[in-house]
Amino acid sequence: MFHAIRFCLLILLSSSLATSAPGQMSVRLRTADTELKLDSGTTAPRLVSFAFPGQPEWKNRSSEALISFLAISGKQVSCKWTFNAQASQISDHQVEFVYDSTSPHLRLTWEWTAPQGYGPIEHQIRIQNLENEEIWIPLQDSLALDWQIDPQVQLVHFFVEKGANTPSSVGTHRVTLSDGYNWTGTSSTYGDLSDSELREIIPWTLIESDDAEHTGWYAGIEFSGRTRSSVERDKGSLKTTLGLNPDPQPFRTRLGPGEVFESPIVFFGGFRGGPDGAGNVLRRWVRAVLGNPETWKDPNYPWVVNNSWGMGMNVNEEVAMRMIRDDTDLGVDMFHMDAGWFREVGDWKPNPQKFPHGLAFIANDAHQHGLKFGLWVDWTQAGLSTEPGALNARDPKVRDWMVTDLPDDWKPEPFKGQTIDLGVPEAQQWAQQELERIVGDYHLDMLEHDGYLVAHGCDRTDHPHAPPDPLNKCIYKSWGSYWVDSSNSTDVSYHAVRAYYDIYSKLRRAHPGLRFEVCNDGGRMVDFGSAAHGDYFSITDTYDPLSNRRAFYDTSHVLPAAMLESYVEKWPAASIENFRYMLRSGMMGWFTIMQDTSQWSSEQREATKQEISTYKMELRPFIRDADLYHVSPRPDGVHWDGIEYWDRSRGRGVVYAFRGTVEQEKTHNFVLKGLQPRTTYRLKFHDHSSAVRIVKGQELMTRGLTVKLRQPLSSELIFLEENN
Repeated sequence: MFHAIRFCLLILLSSSLATSAPGQMSVRLRTADTELKLDSGTTAPRLVSFAFPGQPEWKNRSSEALISFLAISGKQVSCKWTFNAQASQISDHQVEFVYDSTSPHLRLTWEWTAPQGYGPIEHQIRIQNLENEEIWIPLQDSLALDWQIDPQVQLVHFFVEKGANTPSSVGTHRVTLSDGYNWTGTSSTYGDLSDSELREIIPWTLIESDDAEHTGWYAGIEFSGRTRSSVERDKGSLKTTLGLNPDPQPFRTRLGPGEVFESPIVFFGGFRGGPDGAGNVLRRWVRAVLGNPETWKDPNYPWVVNNSWGMGMNVNEEVAMRMIRDDTDLGVDMFHMDAGWFREVGDWKPNPQKFPHGLAFIANDAHQHGLKFGLWVDWTQAGLSTEPGALNARDPKVRDWMVTDLPDDWKPEPFKGQTIDLGVPEAQQWAQQELERIVGDYHLDMLEHDGYLVAHGCDRTDHPHAPPDPLNKCIYKSWGSYWVDSSNSTDVSYHAVRAYYDIYSKLRRAHPGLRFEVCNDGGRMVDFGSAAHGDYFSITDTYDPLSNRRAFYDTSHVLPAAMLESYVEKWPAASIENFRYMLRSGMMGWFTIMQDTSQWSSEQREATKQEISTYKMELRPFIRDADLYHVSPRPDGVHWDGIEYWDRSRGRGVVYAFRGTVEQEKTHNFVLKGLQPRTTYRLKFHDHSSAVRIVKGQELMTRGLTVKLRQPLSSELIFLEENN
């Protein structure tokens, strides 16, 4: 029904234009969920108000803060912006307000776009250098708002951590937004290297009103580099800012003649029904706007995968061939070869001792057995291989690409080396050519990137990014690599991320059937920019059942479940019920087995076959297309937890139920959502823990769905269907 709603943009006439200065514009841009009023002030534009249908307006007190100065030849020069009505454009789903600066000569475009008839509206600021010489500009926020609010109104702030390394004990935050509240959340591609308690967030934030319909707004950032979101409440003011992370300050970036700075795209939308109501619109929007259409056309997406990392670096031709045959028997869709196949770090050719016939031989064998073939590559990492084509850290050319000089005794880790700066055009070109070779030579269906794709910072003064501040610089060693922190770190990531996006966009065009896994040491690169350039995410680097469910619970608030990969590693399962619990903890989104399946018992193998069949035939359609509801508190492993999928178009759904360790808690009631109170539903318990039931929707959404399991750390799948 949402897709049938037409884009609608109304230009305000009569009184609105009459009260505006000559040449100014006042417009409204709408989707089914979001209405924005936008004004072109004389010297700066303004988002005047936001409204969710049927709810009071939120009024913004401030105009957009445009950069007020820049530097030319080392001298600071003030900018004076003037609205250019003639260059501005308004269409049925887009608004572009253009501002010019005469001296220095710049053009700024303030753009809002409604790419769908539902969901949020996107926003970006572009600044073009029209001077004949290089300039340096300071930070331009993507979006800054100052809402006028009733000091007595109660608001809630909702945000979600990344599952990087290991999901924390909190993960999903719901905080009362009281007077004096001041919060900043950051995101990057390498978060929590120091295991800090200040966890990185998925770059998205939600503000909920304390009203009957639980309405409000949310905003997110479509960029994988160093970004920040902030929320601050002071009596009658609620401020929020989104964009690049200014710290460590001062941020600046270079623009050559004719070049354009593009602020990270942000999106802003309204919702009702609390975080789950917002999520059910946003996930559909992410799929339609950011997702790869070719990926979603595949009826078998998300795939079931067997990954070789269950045996670590010990993969070889014999192991791979055995896994392919095992995968065929189990019903897996793809054999995924993880680290251990290559000659050395930076030398991305197969180890001839391990793979005497090469990787194309393995890929062809997988294809002959009806499987896809995926490959792990840590392609931005330099090592010490002197083989032709290798990324050799001692090669003067490669050394100039790296983020800092290395000591003479440096050695790479078994599958990590030293990061190159992708923002260097020559480094980007090498990476593009190397990935084209890897994809083509090894007949890939899927490419996984891991490690640290985007540099943490850079010590070089001759790269496109800003040079580091010699008085504000730190170089340290972590995971065998040398890392740089300085005032230029955000600009380093800005250039490197744009290069990464360009590389993958070209690979997409050249290989439309190729799929991309975004890993980056598991869950450190979960963001909307990556969602626009990859097909699924590794959402955590810890793979036990509880960690998988926690990471999924958190991330599924904002991203499509089909994009959320859980690796299911070996876990002590004393009974077949515990074994199914382990598998199902990784089966709520993209399902990847990461175990030596040859060690399974015949009972475990048979159980896995049945679970994979159920996943492919019954669960996958819900994971792809259904609404998702968080019908329990976040998993703690002690008490019960669960997730509900409900597909309104088919009148069908499923509840994943997991029992914790408390011996006395043999029964639990899950209060369901999204159903019709007067409709009756047929409940079928997959493991026959209960008989088939016919229950009214009203009962399921008030008293709840009762599930009883005899054994701790066990699970059940309860399928729901409208009983017509």
